[in-house]
Amino acid sequence: VHLVESGGGLVQPGGSLRLSCEGDAALHRYSVTWFRQAPKKRREGVSSIDRDGDTYYGDTVQGRFIISRDNARNTVYLQMNSLKPEDTGIYYCAVVSTLGLSWYEAMQYDYWGQGTPVTVSS
Repeated sequence: VHLVESGGGLVQPGGSLRLSCEGDAALHRYSVTWFRQAPKKRREGVSSIDRDGDTYYGDTVQGRFIISRDNARNTVYLQMNSLKPEDTGIYYCAVVSTLGLSWYEAMQYDYWGQGTPVTVSS
């Protein structure tokens, strides 16, 4: 599965961005998760949507981010609102056919995109 992220950029605190993760396969057959990695920090699970359409969020983004999926476009979106400087990082999407661990455990994901950078700064 080839994944391509887009939509990153520079935004002021309090602003919004929408990230896209487009796949060359039917993403509704996978669990798709957004991760992020800030400089000098560990990769962090941000949000996930599974094959049933159930969604999951990390504690730091709950209530601000929304994950969704467009099956016709083989695309998963991450709507990011009320952005904070601590949301800065490279955002990656990853897929796995079946979750064997908690959704935020990166080691289980088989395919990854190249990442898109997000910078939240005034």
